[in-house]
Amino acid sequence: MNAMPKQKRREHQRPRRPSAWLRDRGTLTVVVLGVVAITLFSVMVPVHAAVYGGNVAATIMFAATAVGAPLVALRHPNIATAMFGIAVLALALLIAGERTWVGPWPWTVPLLIAFAVAVATLTVAHGWRRGLAMYLIGSLTGVIASATVPTTPSGNSLIITTSIVGAALLVAALLAGRLRVGAELDRQRRVSAEEQERRLQVEERTRIARELHDVVAHSMSVIQVQASTARYRLPDLPEIAVAEFEDMAATARGSLTEMRRLLGVLRTEDQPTELAPQQGIEAIPGLVESIRRAGADVRLELVAANLSAVPAGVHVTAFRIVQESLSNAVRHAPGAAITVVIGMDAAVVHVRVHNGAAPHPAPASPAGHGLRGMRERVALVEGTLETGPDPDGGWTVIAVLPWTEKQENA
Repeated sequence: MNAMPKQKRREHQRPRRPSAWLRDRGTLTVVVLGVVAITLFSVMVPVHAAVYGGNVAATIMFAATAVGAPLVALRHPNIATAMFGIAVLALALLIAGERTWVGPWPWTVPLLIAFAVAVATLTVAHGWRRGLAMYLIGSLTGVIASATVPTTPSGNSLIITTSIVGAALLVAALLAGRLRVGAELDRQRRVSAEEQERRLQVEERTRIARELHDVVAHSMSVIQVQASTARYRLPDLPEIAVAEFEDMAATARGSLTEMRRLLGVLRTEDQPTELAPQQGIEAIPGLVESIRRAGADVRLELVAANLSAVPAGVHVTAFRIVQESLSNAVRHAPGAAITVVIGMDAAVVHVRVHNGAAPHPAPASPAGHGLRGMRERVALVEGTLETGPDPDGGWTVIAVLPWTEKQENA
């Protein structure tokens, strides 16, 4: 057996994914806002303390409050709004009257940027109404600060700040709407994918159930025919035995009727009734020949002593495993040599399908449900299934389907 150990196969098949904190939008947002807050703080404190002459200790405290408001806004929007309003008013009033002529006041450049970041963060995180509330309260705070020192040149600063932060509010509102639409589309895609997954799984299980139904119905038909003709094939049967056979035939006919009703439930409207018998191990050579005619290089080794002794369910399972394995090999490894080996002993049927590395690998395609269907079929006959890549770049499917003469006669 060339298959890798299960743990190695899982590691080989597991795609590389980005770090968890990169996949978490909330964590990434906190990191970005933290970097912005540190940058603004490192600029705001020297500007307000050195250029505008504000008290250093008070400037540090209120600057930290102002730049930290966007981070608080992610969880507590009302607290963040109050924090920012108080910090803005305090920072403006800490500047001495004669220093207000040095530069823009009451909105200094770093404070304006912090205002825009706070409004944008609140809008994206909690909607445009929260962002508008922050915008109005911040603007009102600037007006109040200007009213306390009416002789200062604050008009241009107020107009510029109101315009720039208003534009930030509009952009953030559009971005928030786009993010909400994208999130809803992602949710719908996930729901659709889950529904598709469930539908395909149900269809596969229904198909398996139909096949098992056909196998059981065939066996019941044989029982009914044998029981009905027993009195003619064995003329010396006593009357009590004849009555027993008649009861068996009647029971078999009733069971067949119920099985036909079950088949009607299992089949959908677009699936016509399948009158051909289910294919088994004896049909595998024909399947291989059809794949060869399509251009594939397939070699078959069929070592089976007495196929008639194998239960019908094992026949169908073996055929479907080979069929699905050949289909996968042709689709995912075009041009690769394929080997199919069917062996049998007194206890199990062995199925092994191996394809080598493809000379020209096919483009990656979405994972299907073939392997899941094979596992479910094998589980129904209490067998085992191993699938996985080989060190040479190929792929191997190995199924062990148990059966015994005792089980067949049970």
